[in-house]
Amino acid sequence: MTQVELIALAYQFGLAVAFLILSAAGLAVIFGMMGIVNMAHGELIMIGAYGTSIANRHGLPLVLAALCGVLASTATGVLLERTVIRRFYDRPSESLVMTWAIGLFISQAALIVFGPSLPSISSPLGSVAFGGFSLSIYGLLLIAFGLAVPVAIYLLLSTTTFGLHARATMQNVEVARAIGINSGSVYSATFALGAGLAGLAGALYAPTMSAVPNMGGSFIVQAFVTVVTGGGNLVYGTLPAAAGLGLVQTALTAVFGNLVGVLGLLAAVIVSAKLFPNGLAHRLSGKRFS
Repeated sequence: MTQVELIALAYQFGLAVAFLILSAAGLAVIFGMMGIVNMAHGELIMIGAYGTSIANRHGLPLVLAALCGVLASTATGVLLERTVIRRFYDRPSESLVMTWAIGLFISQAALIVFGPSLPSISSPLGSVAFGGFSLSIYGLLLIAFGLAVPVAIYLLLSTTTFGLHARATMQNVEVARAIGINSGSVYSATFALGAGLAGLAGALYAPTMSAVPNMGGSFIVQAFVTVVTGGGNLVYGTLPAAAGLGLVQTALTAVFGNLVGVLGLLAAVIVSAKLFPNGLAHRLSGKRFS
């Protein structure tokens, strides 16, 4: 294999890992810290992409448009948590069904209000040529975000007052309340954080795909398999799980094509679930939380 081919393969691997991490980050935060399986995660990603596309179409630069997309998903998460989700914290089965129903409602509402698709956003920043291979600069930016997001969330949860209160609440809510922590505010902020991360994924990938009501389906499978493989810990779980799954998918795709790559990823999830039923995070750190 030539140097150019190695660089091309490394680039594809980076894109695959970044997609898995960014798809799964919000889901991992909500599941890992709250125990809620958010079936509306894909629709929150869609809201981030829609907010970005609409804001950009109205003249905002892409960076500000992406911020609008993240804020739209975050606001939706806050609204959902305050009106619906908080009633199901101790009822995981019901919360799964409820968030699934919410996701269907959001996607159908988007179809009715905005139609089957929105105008696409052109991919920014251009590309650089290396040998006979072209590297998208925006793709490199996505890889950078994929690495930066877990680190940023880890620092947020391990070095700030919010992180301390969040971890205390999730580990023992009664003790947290006894020492004066407002558990309701912590739950709201944590769900908003997960929703904002979902919106960030949608905003970042808006220039790379069509904004359609069911676009969350392009993310949700990869998000769930990554969280299932890694467990509810963003650094010790999601990051190594995304690296392993991305390596399997990239290698098989390079040799056998995209279909075999996807099938190999799913097979790797099955093997991992058999070997590590509690997720990689439990094996690597013994911790559930990010």
